[in-house]
Amino acid sequence: MLFLPIRTIDLSKAPEQWAVLFQRTWPSYQQWFLKEGYKARAGYLTSVTAFEAQFPELAPTFHRLCEEVGGGDLTSRYLSMFCPPPYMSGCSQIAWSKEAPFLIRNYDYSPRYFEGHFVKTNYLKSIMGMSDCSWGLLDGVNEDGLCASLTFGGRRITSTGFGIPLIIRYCLETCSNTKDAIERLKDIPAHMSYNVTLFDADNEFATIYFVPGGRNQIHTSPIGTNHQEEITWPDYATLTKTVERRNLLESALNNPNETTGSLIQKFLHPPLFNTAYEKAFGTLYTAMYSPTERYTRLVWQNKQIEISLEDFREQRLKIILKSNAHRLITV
Repeated sequence: MLFLPIRTIDLSKAPEQWAVLFQRTWPSYQQWFLKEGYKARAGYLTSVTAFEAQFPELAPTFHRLCEEVGGGDLTSRYLSMFCPPPYMSGCSQIAWSKEAPFLIRNYDYSPRYFEGHFVKTNYLKSIMGMSDCSWGLLDGVNEDGLCASLTFGGRRITSTGFGIPLIIRYCLETCSNTKDAIERLKDIPAHMSYNVTLFDADNEFATIYFVPGGRNQIHTSPIGTNHQEEITWPDYATLTKTVERRNLLESALNNPNETTGSLIQKFLHPPLFNTAYEKAFGTLYTAMYSPTERYTRLVWQNKQIEISLEDFREQRLKIILKSNAHRLITV
């Protein structure tokens, strides 16, 4: 039995809290960042120069955050998210435009390495989403209604590029709709294979396949699981049932009788819902992002909360993860 704390935090009203949160998680992130050795990571000048060239709009925020935690060499390299160590998660996501539109996703990962911070920020735009790597995002929605979410793309290769949580942050900070996001993201290099699904207030959607060392691919698909055009890592695909999950979502999309309610039930049961927490492949939350109403619903099997960008309320939850049963119990 595992406990999963979830906390919603309004950093737009109390930005000084960011440094407090950073210090709490930094020991774990430092261990991860240096797991291949200090010299395995790009140097300070290389990292900062690459960040400023790729994300100029975010450069003032980046430098301010670095200063808030001491402006050190190591923390600055880490916060640049340039060429970080490899990491991967599971996840399923769909831009659902029937009835009320939602970007719906399951996040599958190890609870040991999950921040559990759902934050609101106001750097360039008002944004809320699930935090990762201290200031990156796993998923989120901005003031214009643009929603974005990531999944691992199923390739083992790595290349020179940035961590995908930073790319999600940049997307929501600088873009207002799916078309704008495609234009800004299509040439950004990611260090690993990832799929980013976009959904906006005009019901426009797309999924970008980030290909490390290659050309990013734009697809008019509302679905992302853990492979791209083809299976390149068969063992991983079998373990995570990425093809089965995609087929299930495509079937739901093409079923005229499928409703938002029935689709959410699918997200709360296998194969979309997973309990292999010890293998870093357990469902930690289901998120529903509304591009038109700018709110989020975080869902578990017997618990859900709604969080509005306009009326963001701070709260704490404690979730019990039971790996021997397909359910999450809240206490």
